[in-house]
Amino acid sequence: MEPSMPSLSDLVVERVGFGIFVLDRDLNVLMWNRFMQDHSGVAPADVIGRCVFERFPELPRAWLARKVESVFQLGSFAFSSWEQRPWLFRFDHDRPITGGVDYMQQDCTFMPLVQGREVIAVCVTISDVTHVSVMQREREDAVAKLREYADRDGLTGIANRRYFEARLADEFARWQRYGGELSVLLFDLDHFKKINDEFGHVTGDTVLRTMAQRVAQVVRKQDVFGRFGGEEFALLLPCTPLGDALRVAEKIRHTISDAPVEVEGVLVSVTASVGAAAARPGATGSEAMINEADAALYSAKREGRNRSVARGEAMP
Repeated sequence: MEPSMPSLSDLVVERVGFGIFVLDRDLNVLMWNRFMQDHSGVAPADVIGRCVFERFPELPRAWLARKVESVFQLGSFAFSSWEQRPWLFRFDHDRPITGGVDYMQQDCTFMPLVQGREVIAVCVTISDVTHVSVMQREREDAVAKLREYADRDGLTGIANRRYFEARLADEFARWQRYGGELSVLLFDLDHFKKINDEFGHVTGDTVLRTMAQRVAQVVRKQDVFGRFGGEEFALLLPCTPLGDALRVAEKIRHTISDAPVEVEGVLVSVTASVGAAAARPGATGSEAMINEADAALYSAKREGRNRSVARGEAMP
């Protein structure tokens, strides 16, 4: 007697490039295609007729049982994306290790198999979407980096003026709504044009980078430190009254001036003048704080530089 030939549908099910298996209401396996065999290492004879959890105890039991039962009850399709659950089965993938994923990323579809008007089984498909997931993660990482670069000053790596002013506006709006304390510092390097003229712009750029690094190491995590342009910098100090802001200004001033910057064997002495301002009732916007800090900075320079000033009160 000649063996029976498989039907075309059987051949298709065996050869498709995604996983297909069928479960009854008790979660016993009724069908297991070649994709499932090849990626799990489990032959159909070893799983058909047995509860899927018996052979694969690592499966998310409660989640899978709930998904299958919903299809039996509602008689409608269900779907699970890799973004919701990265995988159902821990299958290896063919992406290089640099892909950043441990297992094959999978989309799962749950389809009711109906006889008459009754759902008699649920067909589950497993699609390998590892490539799609890796590409999306890489795209998201690239967008995040671009966004970060857009917020950073190209020379010093700290926040740029656009980002600083946006954060200042946010903090000022929060202060208007909830009260509290909010201060800002503006400071620039004294006689910086002289440094450029005497030592060159390359040395000047090194001085700016070094100063930014020094200050970034002494500010708090919640503060926003940015470059306003040229040799002028700004520091946003949330939850900080003016007196404390002046103490921060002095700390920054000494951080800048206590040690010269060495550039190719040449020691360049640097000092800074600092202006401080705080949010006050009646202020129309965050620009008022910047204007007041700028006026205080101008006073610091007029009074001899290398000092911190707020509203005309200097700390020599």
